[in-house]
This record gives sequence, structure tokens and C-alpha cells, in this order.
Amino acid sequence: MSNQSDGASRRERTYIYWVAAGLLVVMAAIALISYRGAKESQAASAKADELLAVFQKAGVRELPSKDQIVGVLGDDGGSVCQDPSNSLRKATLFSMIANGAAGPGMRPVITDSRLVRGQLAVIGVYCPDELPDVQAFVDDLKTDSVVKG
Repeated sequence: MSNQSDGASRRERTYIYWVAAGLLVVMAAIALISYRGAKESQAASAKADELLAVFQKAGVRELPSKDQIVGVLGDDGGSVCQDPSNSLRKATLFSMIANGAAGPGMRPVITDSRLVRGQLAVIGVYCPDELPDVQAFVDDLKTDSVVKG
């Protein structure tokens, strides 16, 4: 242990500690005040109910909970409704309906027609103005009833 002073007196170090603690408290207060989180609003709850009704009507067996839908989609559809027919989203969908190979072995497959119905249901409830564009894109996909059950 060294007895050499680092140049700051005890009073100066105490002042620095108090200033740092004060800044930390102010930043924590700002964070708590500005935090909006996943607050459940009446609009989000109503849209979740509507989506659950669409899923039930479609015969979905394993329904997500209302809290899960509100947490993920909120009242505006979240990322699902942020330009759902753009090129990146199409490329992501194409990569999910491929044979699973990588590189030059990757090939598109005929997918089950039920694959995109959930996405269309979400878009229909949360951003119906985007539905025609997405529906036109989905209608161009080659689908069939390939999955039993």
C-alpha cells in the first residue's frame, strides 16, 4: 500500500463523489420518467382481441395469449406494419420457404398455403391499408396443401 497522495485532497474527492452520485440520480430519474415500455392501452387490447378472434375463426389450435400479442404488436402492429412489402421482408420470407441448404444448393420449394395466413391476418387487423400490396405478393407465391394436419 502506498502513502503517496495522488494530488487531490480528501475534500476534493468527496466533492467529486457527490457530483457523480447526483448525476446518477438525475439520469435515473430521467430514465424512469421517459420510460414508456409496453403499456397496455385499450386500443392495443381491442386489436389483440380482434386478432385472436380472426385466429380462432381460422381454426388455429395453439393461440398466443392476449398479453403476448399486446406486448409484441402493441396498438400499431410494431415492425410487422413498417413497410411489410419492402424488399428485405420479401427476401426474408423467401429464405424461410427454401429447402434449408446453404449457398448454391439453396432452392425454393412449394410451401403450404397456410404458411402466410397468420401474417396476412396480423396485417389485416393492424395495418389494413398495407394488405392489398402484401396480398398481391403472396398470391404470386406457389403454394399448395403440402402439410397434413
